[in-house]
Amino acid sequence: MSDMMHETGGAGPSHRGVEIGVTIFVALIGLIAVIGSLQVGAGWGSDGPQAGFFPFYIGLSILISSAVNLMHAWNTKGDGKVFATWLQLRQVSSVVVPTTIYVFAIPYIGIYVASIILIAVFMTWLGRYRPQVTLPIAIGMPILVFVIFEKWFLVPLPKGPVEKLLGF
Repeated sequence: MSDMMHETGGAGPSHRGVEIGVTIFVALIGLIAVIGSLQVGAGWGSDGPQAGFFPFYIGLSILISSAVNLMHAWNTKGDGKVFATWLQLRQVSSVVVPTTIYVFAIPYIGIYVASIILIAVFMTWLGRYRPQVTLPIAIGMPILVFVIFEKWFLVPLPKGPVEKLLGF
């Protein structure tokens, strides 16, 4: 077992591999911006810049920066260090995956119901709290947010079918 494995507690993806992967992902975002900008017009019209003018150059700068980073990462010899252990990545994904599902669920079930589910899942699964502790907090926190935003600040937040059923 290498010294690095003793320091981090296990194996995982290398720094170089993660750097190359993230660079390719960011380059894809830049490519999508460039292609989308070209579809709506990235030139200069009679009344000024077209809708895709600025996004085109932002996407192009992302592509150029990604190419530089990719060349640098490709030409750098790997140091053999791991970016993170698989256990560490699993712990991070145990927060990122439910949070991502929460964000995508908000337009369909509303922010309040999604928040109740998210808080209950986190408290039960990660915090290992008992239902007697979890349920009052999971239900009470979105109610407090509802009162603060909807009643005091008069800022409507995304609602779903449950809020419509309750008349909000």
